[in-house]
Amino acid sequence: MVIECKHVWNYISEYLDGTLPEETRDTVQRHLEHCEICSAILDSTRNIIILTADDRVFELPVGFSERLHARIDLELPST
Repeated sequence: MVIECKHVWNYISEYLDGTLPEETRDTVQRHLEHCEICSAILDSTRNIIILTADDRVFELPVGFSERLHARIDLELPST
């Protein structure tokens, strides 16, 4: 069975949770073995889960919030 990237993306969460049916998991695994894009999405999703589960608090540099909002204002068109 061949699976397209868009279907793999829909399965990423269940794949990481280990809740996919065995046949689907095997198909997704085979796809991930040769698809760099889907593998990168899997790794990124895994990293986000790890980072958001980390209960440590990091102090942001002074002025970070202002710089972030200024950059967002530049990048996003006005509505």
